[in-house]
Amino acid sequence: MTESGTTVDIKALLRAQHIETPSWAYGNSGTRFKVFAQQGVPRDPYEKIADAAQVHLFTGVAPTVALHIPWDRVDDYADLARHAREAGVGIGAINSNVFQDDDYMLGSVTHPDARVRRKAIGHLLECVDIMDETGSDTLKLWFSDGINYPGQDDIRARQDRLAEALDEVYARLGPSQRFLLEYKLFEPAFYATDVPDWGTAYAHCLRLGPKAQVVVDTGHHAPGTNIEFIVAFLLREGKLGGFDFNSRFYADDDLMVGAADPFQLFRIMYEVVRGGGYSADVAFMLDQCHNIEPKIPGQIRSVMNVQEATAKALLVDRAALAAAQSAGDVLGANAVLMDAYNTDVRPLLAELREEMSLHPDPMGAYAASGYGAKIVAERVGGAQAGWGA
Repeated sequence: MTESGTTVDIKALLRAQHIETPSWAYGNSGTRFKVFAQQGVPRDPYEKIADAAQVHLFTGVAPTVALHIPWDRVDDYADLARHAREAGVGIGAINSNVFQDDDYMLGSVTHPDARVRRKAIGHLLECVDIMDETGSDTLKLWFSDGINYPGQDDIRARQDRLAEALDEVYARLGPSQRFLLEYKLFEPAFYATDVPDWGTAYAHCLRLGPKAQVVVDTGHHAPGTNIEFIVAFLLREGKLGGFDFNSRFYADDDLMVGAADPFQLFRIMYEVVRGGGYSADVAFMLDQCHNIEPKIPGQIRSVMNVQEATAKALLVDRAALAAAQSAGDVLGANAVLMDAYNTDVRPLLAELREEMSLHPDPMGAYAASGYGAKIVAERVGGAQAGWGA
């Protein structure tokens, strides 16, 4: 058990959990080789939000949906936010896109051409405008910028250009807004990525101030990386802004969170709980592309996986763990963690859902709802939404 020690306390924390789903997870996606179209996928951002609302309807803990610009561009963002409220959800983080324009072949905000840098920064400022219109308080920044060959560009100069761009975006943020800077080991830049790791992201955010924080994408690390150490460090420094939850077997696979290594997800969530991140302003966001699995069930399953890992993390007997650690009891300390991890929390979560007036089995309830068949029948014609590959 936790230090507070009761199932009631654990349920209260789980009931308050907030897991944000991404609009792009509901559209068609794939690999660099092929996008496999599915029947019934959304044709516009309004239909994406309708699908996201289904995930919240059956899980009770996914009340916001992240947008990606320009994939989710509309003429009236205030109207899109109104539509979301009427569907029972809200607009979450606004994700920028400076990687799908031909101008960005050699980079966006770090491009050697000032014209291209100006274009990229203009898009980032546009995203802050959209935050103002939708009520979003979070801007998500990921840059594919980097170089493929030694000597292709000046590595240090690119960091200077990045810093200049971040300065301008930071200055544009409102008093209750922030940006989260994402890092990625590689792809599509294979020799040197401009934001390749948490240290680079942390250094830029530390220089800027409290409205700049780091987001940890669980798929963006080399094999064997101790992600929970990164989480613990950033929490300690007050610089962990959020997560992009997904799973990887090889590289940035964007699979359902908890699919590849549920024990790792538990370890991460324990550090979040232990470090105060569960009650702080740390965003639990999903970032996944469902290439072969149904879109809405894929998101429901991911939400459930995060819930299960969180419940197990909350079950850790922290007093017993601290005692074993202080006594140098290596096996005893490990056993405390393993006892929590090996606990079947599904009955607890089913009971919690019933207390929240939800079906205890979200996957089964969604399958029985008929929504999947309904959107297949209704969404005929038009262009299906997708990120394109």
